[in-house]
Amino acid sequence: MLAETICSAVSAAGLGIAALTAYRKRFLAATRIAAYSLVPVGLVMTGVVAWATGIVFKPTVWAGFAVLGLAWLLFVTTRAIERRAAGAVGAGEGKQKRPKAAKGRPAQEAVAPAASAPSLGDGARPRPARAAAPAEDFSDIEAILKKHGI
Repeated sequence: MLAETICSAVSAAGLGIAALTAYRKRFLAATRIAAYSLVPVGLVMTGVVAWATGIVFKPTVWAGFAVLGLAWLLFVTTRAIERRAAGAVGAGEGKQKRPKAAKGRPAQEAVAPAASAPSLGDGARPRPARAAAPAEDFSDIEAILKKHGI
């Protein structure tokens, strides 16, 4: 009720200013002022003012806006966390978690798709492998042969 009264008073004042402007022979400006002053009355007559005041003065409406803001904040936060986690996986391999092992089985790590392809290396010559002591290599074999009587 108060909003409608205020809108009517604003419109009446605007029409009064438009009349004074028209009296000064500025008809284009007077017409524009009259148009602006009729807008509040039109909003009251269509019910827009009652709808807007119903929204502004109800606490449940403001609580609804707060819930919508919280939902938006949660969506933004989860998106940021997903993007940060996706960036961390590609950035450093040391930060990755190892897969958990199933009951009684050791953890198997995934193999990269190009793992079976030969590596070209960095261009340096390969170092010759050290020859292992022959006694160590054949000691197991000798033990097996002796066990079978050969």
